[in-house]
Amino acid sequence: MSRKCDLTGKKANNAFSISHSHRRTKRLQEANLQDKRIWWPQGNRFVKLRVSTKAIKTLQKKGLEAMAREAGINLNKY
Repeated sequence: MSRKCDLTGKKANNAFSISHSHRRTKRLQEANLQDKRIWWPQGNRFVKLRVSTKAIKTLQKKGLEAMAREAGINLNKY
């Protein structure tokens, strides 16, 4: 399973780890992903998704159906 948010598409970012002497080495800034069971009222069941914490906050505001529509996800497959 890829380290990518199902709803927003967030994924790892390439960055540098900078030491005190300012030596730079490559590192990854991973997205804060959580495996969540989210209630889907229209389908009358839970849907298991891998979402970022930012997406969880947005879910509370917009709702699952609207976010899935924006992401182009068919919730019947989850």
